[in-house]
Amino acid sequence: MVEIFKTDVSKKTKARNILSTLQNEFPHLKINFDLHDCDKILRVEGKIICVDKIISLMEEQKYLCELLQ
Repeated sequence: MVEIFKTDVSKKTKARNILSTLQNEFPHLKINFDLHDCDKILRVEGKIICVDKIISLMEEQKYLCELLQ
């Protein structure tokens, strides 16, 4: 399963910090950013993805995070 999120993360240093937080919370998932995409994509891959928790963690860090359909 793959989920794609639109974010407003624009700096690599912020993306690295967020990735660290997400990977600590979800060590079984493959997670990465594509900051070159106009939607600043967060891509999450794995068997079970807790979309609401990912969005919540991003919002706690004051970032926009929306699931793309």
